[in-house]
Amino acid sequence: MRRNQVVNISVFSTFAADRKDNIPVEARDHIKMFHHYFFTLDPDEKVINANIGKALYLADESAKNQYNDFKEKSYYNNLISGNISQQVVVDSVQLDIDQYPYYFKCFATQKLIRATSTINRSLVTQGYLRNVARSDNNPHGFLIQHWETLANRDTTLQHQ
Repeated sequence: MRRNQVVNISVFSTFAADRKDNIPVEARDHIKMFHHYFFTLDPDEKVINANIGKALYLADESAKNQYNDFKEKSYYNNLISGNISQQVVVDSVQLDIDQYPYYFKCFATQKLIRATSTINRSLVTQGYLRNVARSDNNPHGFLIQHWETLANRDTTLQHQ
């Protein structure tokens, strides 16, 4: 083995070790970014399409199916016609990296902001993460699979 090959193997080993050490951090951020793009929306078709487009790069057809279901039920049209902004804040992510693909459960607070009121919702989702190639559209190199919403219920209503 030549000296270059030893150096390359060493660099690769270091990279692989760093990736393994960072999996929980990167995985949680991937999950947070997906939920941000999927659920943070303003009453503007271009904003909705841009955010959903970014979210769909981070997940499999389970997210696309949820998007199509919302679209079919006129969810996005109702946001636009009602001038409703929607924001999500991820409160915590439970992650099991001892099994692969990595199981997660995401706990978030969703806010629907209208001119006259704000509704807070408790949002709980779950799914799995598998490794994929990193790209500009998917910088963490994970893909969310079998994503589903377990709960999405109103918790508080504030009149303005």
